[in-house]
Amino acid sequence: VSETPKPGTARFRRVQHEIIGNNEMALVAAVEAATREGLHTVLFSTPLIGDASSAAKMFASLAERLSEGKGIIRRPYCVVAGGETTVTVTGRGKGGRAQEFAAVAACKIAGLHKTWVAAVGTDGTDGPTDVAGAVVSGSTLEQAKQKGVNLRRALAQHNTYPALHALKSHIVTGPTGTNVNDLYLLLAL
Repeated sequence: VSETPKPGTARFRRVQHEIIGNNEMALVAAVEAATREGLHTVLFSTPLIGDASSAAKMFASLAERLSEGKGIIRRPYCVVAGGETTVTVTGRGKGGRAQEFAAVAACKIAGLHKTWVAAVGTDGTDGPTDVAGAVVSGSTLEQAKQKGVNLRRALAQHNTYPALHALKSHIVTGPTGTNVNDLYLLLAL
């Protein structure tokens, strides 16, 4: 077996690489779409990475501050963020990082009127599930209680898929054929 080709090898002379999509491009497209819809739109400049629960708490706390009038953006608004979080799974729950992010955000924004958080994998799948992610609102936690869904227990067991399914919170796109990390939205009307 010949050695791995090195830069400058003749077989690479006709090779051309062009980036046709990345997370930044996806975020810019989301900002442009939200702006066209009349929302005051801000691009969250720091990628959301690390533990999904921690990132969701931080992102959703922005909604709390903005609802108190603390910030430079006013309703109706959309905060767009990107990145890719992780979940350290313990137990045998079913879900994914975007669903975990959304479930944590639902607990954090509980009671905020006309406020939503969406977390979606751009590849159309989140963990070992058939969904891309989920969207939750300030009323999701109350709806969960009314339906007998314990969102906090689902989070403790990393079993967010059945809980969010029962709440009809899933975002289903099917496989997209690409992956440019995740997209997170905070909306308030």
